[in-house]
Amino acid sequence: MTSAPWSLRTLVEDLRTGRTTPADVHARFRARVAATDPVLRAWVELAPPPPDAGAAGSLGGVPLGVKDIIDVAGLSTRCGAAVRADAGPAPADAAIVTAWRSAGAVPAGKTVTTEFAFFAPGPTANPAAPGHTPGGSSSGSAAAVAAGQVPLALGSQTAGSVTRPASYCGVASLVMSHGRYPVTGVTGLSPSLDSHGVLAASASDLALAWAALTGTQDAGAALGRAPRVLLWTGAALGVVEDAMSAALEAAVDRLRAAGASVDPFPEERLVAELTCAHPVVMAFEAARERAAELARADELSEPLAALLRTGAATSHADYRAACEVVDAGERSLAAHLSSYDVVLGPAAPGAAPRGLAATGDPVLSRAWQALGLPTAAVPGLVDEAGLPLGVQLVGRRRGETELLGHATWLERHLTGALRS
Repeated sequence: MTSAPWSLRTLVEDLRTGRTTPADVHARFRARVAATDPVLRAWVELAPPPPDAGAAGSLGGVPLGVKDIIDVAGLSTRCGAAVRADAGPAPADAAIVTAWRSAGAVPAGKTVTTEFAFFAPGPTANPAAPGHTPGGSSSGSAAAVAAGQVPLALGSQTAGSVTRPASYCGVASLVMSHGRYPVTGVTGLSPSLDSHGVLAASASDLALAWAALTGTQDAGAALGRAPRVLLWTGAALGVVEDAMSAALEAAVDRLRAAGASVDPFPEERLVAELTCAHPVVMAFEAARERAAELARADELSEPLAALLRTGAATSHADYRAACEVVDAGERSLAAHLSSYDVVLGPAAPGAAPRGLAATGDPVLSRAWQALGLPTAAVPGLVDEAGLPLGVQLVGRRRGETELLGHATWLERHLTGALRS
């Protein structure tokens, strides 16, 4: 099942120069899925082969995995849920799918998600660590990229649903600023927290994809300058494992040697407060966003039913208090990022836990997701057993281009840091 991820940057260059064709690319995609997915189980449904794979746009027909809470015209959106098992085909693309089509990407099918993008896992395995969880809830998208099935896949994040699977599977991810693109056509949980995500083999690939999506500069094509970094260890939350702490220390050593300035993050208390506020906001909003499912709670998994019941019992006063914590945190962090480029921290507590019955802990993403800031997970580190360990960068609101430039710079200096 293990295979090298598919480089988007190399593929786009091959398409541009005629070394391959869109038809050949989609044949390779389908062959790779046929060979690996009986074990990996990353896909819910494949789209019919495109009648004209030579799509317009700078991505030129690149196959795109789409998380199965995001509508693709003609495909069902089942949300990993038994109560949606009989869903009919979506009549139209989600707004984010339309945007990616305009950039030249071609939806290749729907990837597995946890139930309504919460905790109940799907069947997907981790191609980087057989027998270990791929994370959640964008598990199918992360695994499909890590296994080399597709070079690009869409996810979504409400807590840690993109960053954590990227870290566990050893790929790169971008979580966009909240509200950066509409969520029309996406079955969400929490309107003030739900954000779009995308996964690729590397930060450089993500920078290329972002440039294609937005028509902005390719921040991964230039070396860039050494960033000014605030180091957040996550130690105050009490969940970071020794291997991840060692990986983060090794990364910092590499970055300083390459010329980056790295100073301690001064707001550990703030992160702890935001981490506590996030689930209050999420539960309150989820109970209202998924009111139809709450009415059928006995047909849901226990984790999702408990979330919705907790949210329904949460008072407006408690919800407003949590939102005030978030608002204050956003002002405070914006002040810090006026003097620094990014916050660097662990993307997950450690390597992917063994087993497929749970998806791991999103706690290290909750604070940043509450703030609605863009985050990038950067691969390249491993623990002593060879399991992937990702780090994450947090950037300024709507600063995705700059964030991906810094992520690409970090990636160039990070890869192999624990093996040197």
